[in-house]
Amino acid sequence: MEFEGKKNRLIDELRYQGISDRVLDAMRRVPRHLFVPEREQKNAYVDYPLSIGWGQTISAPHMVAIMCDLLDIRDGMMVLEIGAGSGYHAAVMAMLAGSGHVYAVEVIEDLALFARENLKKAGINNVTVIVEDGSLGLPGFAPYDRISVAAAAPDIPATLTDQLKSGGRLVIPVGRIIQELYLVTKINGLKKEAKGGVVFVPLVGKKGFPV
Repeated sequence: MEFEGKKNRLIDELRYQGISDRVLDAMRRVPRHLFVPEREQKNAYVDYPLSIGWGQTISAPHMVAIMCDLLDIRDGMMVLEIGAGSGYHAAVMAMLAGSGHVYAVEVIEDLALFARENLKKAGINNVTVIVEDGSLGLPGFAPYDRISVAAAAPDIPATLTDQLKSGGRLVIPVGRIIQELYLVTKINGLKKEAKGGVVFVPLVGKKGFPV
């Protein structure tokens, strides 16, 4: 119960920012404090990124909310996440996907194990965390209704857009020093819309930045 008041205040802040009720409901159902190291639990419902170890961060709640709103995830959808991190973003998308499934790819094996443990503690079982080079996507389960990328790429990789269903959506930050969040919609080609400046860790891999 100690976290409920903090969570409710966060949800109220995000509602004031214009986040949809569907996304807010999904975020309300996910215990974010289970997805951060114990030393950061007191800050779990503050709206800024937190260190999760291995040189990685859990995105600020408003960024998770914005990306989920842009993706418009619906019940039954197949979702691919690049950059599982601690598993929190995947958990929120899993709530939105309902009877669907989220495949979350993480390149750091120890972090993937952390995400799996967190998802299990939170009782979320429609997420599969896989250790792979996320810049290549996950062709074994393609095509996907939605793709979410939680690391900044040099450009929008064809490896990801090729794995997107017709009518599907992709959100991805692009750039290294100056980054822009893009919404990509696949309808008779690719429609790209810039959605504002962001700050993410770099996407590393064959189609990302060098290590």
